[in-house]
Amino acid sequence: MPISKIFVVRFFQLLKGRRFAEAERVLERIRQKTNETEWNSGYLHALDGIVLATKSNDSYAFIKNVNFEDEKDLKKHRKEFLKDYKNKINADYDRGFFAAWADYMLISVKDLANQETPKEPTENKEATETLESNEEDKESSEEKENYGNKEDAD
Repeated sequence: MPISKIFVVRFFQLLKGRRFAEAERVLERIRQKTNETEWNSGYLHALDGIVLATKSNDSYAFIKNVNFEDEKDLKKHRKEFLKDYKNKINADYDRGFFAAWADYMLISVKDLANQETPKEPTENKEATETLESNEEDKESSEEKENYGNKEDAD
């Protein structure tokens, strides 16, 4: 089963609210409902790392140096993570890892936009749609790999 976008959005929202116990419970639910693939493993390890880095006082951690109030900065980081995510040279594990960080930047941008201009509660829908597009990219990549493996078997 693919990673649930709704749980991921909720996880990031709890994390940004520094509600670590709840975020870790949601992360455990994500882990239980997810297949063990290299991509998912990278994604989940990134989520683990994001929790640890957010809780830590390590001034060298990437997350401690991100300005979550600057939309331009968040978009720049998201673009960098997406570049690594889309790079076919990277292994599936790495691509999953970068996808999680890109999703975190996206949800941070959406949350920032919602803070500035309160609208209807569509933040989950918008973030979920973008997360779904990342999942579709991953699935199409897996289909291509499986198709290539099928040809090798013939």
